[in-house]
Amino acid sequence: MSLETVINELFTLIIMALALGMDAFSVGLGMGLIRLRMKQIFYIGVTIGVFHIVMPLVGMVIGRLLSDTFGTIATLLGGGLLILLGAQMIFASFSKEEKPLITPVGMGLIVFALSVSLDSFSVGLSLGIYGAKTILTVAIFGIISMILTWFGLLIGKRVQSWIGSYSEALGGSILFAFGIKLLFSF
Repeated sequence: MSLETVINELFTLIIMALALGMDAFSVGLGMGLIRLRMKQIFYIGVTIGVFHIVMPLVGMVIGRLLSDTFGTIATLLGGGLLILLGAQMIFASFSKEEKPLITPVGMGLIVFALSVSLDSFSVGLSLGIYGAKTILTVAIFGIISMILTWFGLLIGKRVQSWIGSYSEALGGSILFAFGIKLLFSF
């Protein structure tokens, strides 16, 4: 394999990782609009990075065994989860209660990370069918999605202080809209 081929493959994987990580950035931007500590932002980014490693890895393994028919199902599930998370944040912003139903902590963080990484499962299916280099692919996906999540969360945290009490409703609207986009992209 020539150096040019390796560089082209690496460039392609980075572009794919950026495309996959943009949903984590967008959703991180929305989640950053709720009050989060820096420690929480760190853990959220790492968790999403890990999910962006595990989900395409599982997809690649299954993709090598099966066809890519599961890709549509994974995208629909991800869209549905984002709509639910977004709606919950919107309703919680108008509620008198201080604590939202789902927060990016514990099981809420798992649901959040799963919702933004389901599309990487479907990409993993495709890459598995074409025989991409597994370790390199998932490492690039995980690192880039983690960094993009941190950027989104930090920007959201900064904007949250500017718009005050409306920030959670805005964040929920972003998640909701992104979920709709995933569902109706077919």
